[in-house]
Amino acid sequence: MSVYRDKKTNTWMVYYRYTDWQGERKQTTKRGFATKREALAWEREQLNKTTADLTMTFDSFLEMYTADVKSRVRQNTWHTKEHIIRTKIQPYFGKRKLAEIKPKDIIAWQNEMLNYRDKDGEPFSPVYLKTIHNQLSAIFNHAVKYYGLRENPAAKVGNMGKAKSREMLFWTQEEYEKFAFAIMDNPISYYAFEMLYWCGIREGELLALTPADFDFAKGTVSITKSYQRIDGQDIITDPKTPKSNRVIKMPDFLTEEIREFISQFYHISKHDRLFDINKSFLHREMKRGSKEAGVKRIRIHDLRHSHISLLIEMGYSAVAIADRVGHESIDITYHYAHLFPSTQTDMADKLNHFRQEVQKNVS
Repeated sequence: MSVYRDKKTNTWMVYYRYTDWQGERKQTTKRGFATKREALAWEREQLNKTTADLTMTFDSFLEMYTADVKSRVRQNTWHTKEHIIRTKIQPYFGKRKLAEIKPKDIIAWQNEMLNYRDKDGEPFSPVYLKTIHNQLSAIFNHAVKYYGLRENPAAKVGNMGKAKSREMLFWTQEEYEKFAFAIMDNPISYYAFEMLYWCGIREGELLALTPADFDFAKGTVSITKSYQRIDGQDIITDPKTPKSNRVIKMPDFLTEEIREFISQFYHISKHDRLFDINKSFLHREMKRGSKEAGVKRIRIHDLRHSHISLLIEMGYSAVAIADRVGHESIDITYHYAHLFPSTQTDMADKLNHFRQEVQKNVS
């Protein structure tokens, strides 16, 4: 690298040469430094990055982390990670040298996060605290694994907050029917929630559906994509996991409802979004319908829990349910079996009966 004064603008510039990933030598110029010191500092930082020198700043390492990770995760996943990094991590650690960040610095940062209060005096939730710590730890893990950082100071300190609670809210079929009746005045809401409840699909999967995804002769809907709204743009991505690609058999009444719904559109192509709404719309309608129906308010995602719990109650196996909703069967077993207190009661009753029978035989 070389630092020169630009006589035309009375500022400083750096000629920067580097080798790209294909082994080719490249050259670029960075202009507009007010002082030679600023130009030299930028030059040193670029050299640190080029040689993966861990005396580089945290900000510089984030550029490398972004280049390494961004293209390997789903767009909406990166959007979430980037927001956490930019708003909760980078302001605190950005100007510090990566190798000089110690466990005591992590503790101080954790205390900042724990003591945060929004304009209404509310702190970050325990689940969110755990999420932002996990992201910080992931950055340091990346530096340890690929760039020779000796240890992860965030891992040494340990996490804050707690994992997502396993408690889930769900509607019984009676509660859902009351809700559905309350929103029937808005057709797009009614049919959207019918798909969510009776098929157990995710919000993004619902909002990505097109007429081409339905086979009315077979009564099926194919889940092959997901909708996200990112930075003001409509984005269609792959589903959440490979197992999320699936074909769902719809009940006959739902097949006829969706056929009727599509027939109401005069100008919709096979590949247009059928539910041309967003997640905010669904949340507003959930709030409205719950209030009018007099049923407890649940999240949109809890409709998926409701569908799964209904299938469990009907006696279907974890494997069969997992295929329908795009989960692993072990996840169904772990996350949803506890939804039915009656199951635990039935187990206890049978254990009582079993012991009584054994005691009779012994006596």
